[in-house]
Amino acid sequence: MNESIEWLNLPDVAERLGETPGRVSRLLDERALVSVRRDGIRVVPADFIDGDRPLASLRGTVILLGDAGFDDEEIIAWLYTEEPELGHPPIQSLLAGRKSEVRRVAAALL
Repeated sequence: MNESIEWLNLPDVAERLGETPGRVSRLLDERALVSVRRDGIRVVPADFIDGDRPLASLRGTVILLGDAGFDDEEIIAWLYTEEPELGHPPIQSLLAGRKSEVRRVAAALL
């Protein structure tokens, strides 16, 4: 996976969001955020946090990729891997507010 990803552990995510750890767990359950384990600790890419809330365009994209059979590790890998149709990793489009182009490419994976 992309080595340039900045990872946040769940207590750090809770602090950035101004939420409780329980609320962060619910955000993970609701697919508003996605985590993986690194060295036994659940972590979330920092890009998934937009100020004091989860990146708004992430949830629908995560659900779509999940429907395509991707697990959380694969979802994060896909978001951070150069996508030929976009010319850059999908996370760049999400961060720029261009979720429709990402979801169009993701929908083709179904």
